[in-house]
Amino acid sequence: MLPPLSLYIHIPWCIKKCPYCDFNSHAVKNDLPEHAYVQALLADLAIDIERFAITRPISSIFIGGGTPSLFSPEAIARLIEGIAAQIALEDGVEITLEANPGTFESQKFAEFRALGINRLSIGIQSFHNGLLEKLGRVHNAREAIRAAEIAHDAGFTNFNLDLMYGLPGAGFADSVEDVQTAISLEPTHISFYQLTLEPNTYFHKFPPTLPDDGLIYASQKAAQALLDKHGYQQYEVSAYSKADRQCRHNVNYWQFGDYLGIGAGAHGKISQALPEQIIRTAKTKKPEQYLQATAFETSITPIAVSELPLEFVMNHLRLRGGFSLGHYQAVTGLAIDSLQPALSQCLQKGLLVYDNDRYACTEKGWDFLDTILGEFIG
Repeated sequence: MLPPLSLYIHIPWCIKKCPYCDFNSHAVKNDLPEHAYVQALLADLAIDIERFAITRPISSIFIGGGTPSLFSPEAIARLIEGIAAQIALEDGVEITLEANPGTFESQKFAEFRALGINRLSIGIQSFHNGLLEKLGRVHNAREAIRAAEIAHDAGFTNFNLDLMYGLPGAGFADSVEDVQTAISLEPTHISFYQLTLEPNTYFHKFPPTLPDDGLIYASQKAAQALLDKHGYQQYEVSAYSKADRQCRHNVNYWQFGDYLGIGAGAHGKISQALPEQIIRTAKTKKPEQYLQATAFETSITPIAVSELPLEFVMNHLRLRGGFSLGHYQAVTGLAIDSLQPALSQCLQKGLLVYDNDRYACTEKGWDFLDTILGEFIG
């Protein structure tokens, strides 16, 4: 039996490229080619459906970027209608749209909600103007707060706020205050993750001065305690949600589910036969080339059977709930003993715990995920 299937859609344009961003995003120089890009996305999807003989319904859709909320409601409506005409959508399908505060308008987001978008992910990063300036963000603190207010007013009962910690110039209290402000805005989900200086970014080439590790760790723990106190349960390394409000799309990634990826630079993972035909896909990155394509250049890379244990564990152990051996067999097609002797070694070292038919990280293992993964390499 094949795993659930999601759909990721990449819209690569932003108002401005942030210095820490390593995603395939490009500053808008002229008018957005909305109509042409939506047509290309739908053609890309049609090719993938035929190429991989897709018959499974879509369980979640995530429209990411870039800043997808730059697109008009009319363009997003054409996109969703075109998807539904090509492939079945499960009842209650989760449809997430990424949005940045600088793009929020009351009428626009009310229209997004009316056309079927039922979840937002809003890129706040911080509610401190000085920190936002150092991050190169185009919005200010008041616009960030207003974005959450508009989300509520537009009828979104499920939305995420993105926050970062360990920022240039940040003190101990800044992250805690950011989390407190986010909680006061009553989102259902908060993503809280540390700034990292990724290769091929401006910050990697010209590194800013970051707080020391001790201060970062202390502020992280204080913020996490605050999230827990207010009912935001950590279910993944950097994801916290109210009860039953986890991001279903991302959970499918971490549970080694399948997903089609359409759009410039989009990645996908498709299981055709277990375990020999589990593949990863990637589309051409440059928007100009993507728009000119007629067959949509797609790299297709099979995951070697010998690499499946590591691939599975690398994803699944991001989740607090860990995994069952039954699920491992179901999504990889491999026997349980293919996880040995690494599982036994991690249990002996106190990095993993086995309870109620599930393997999960201990508190020690949670802090040393790289050590766990090292046991599964090769």
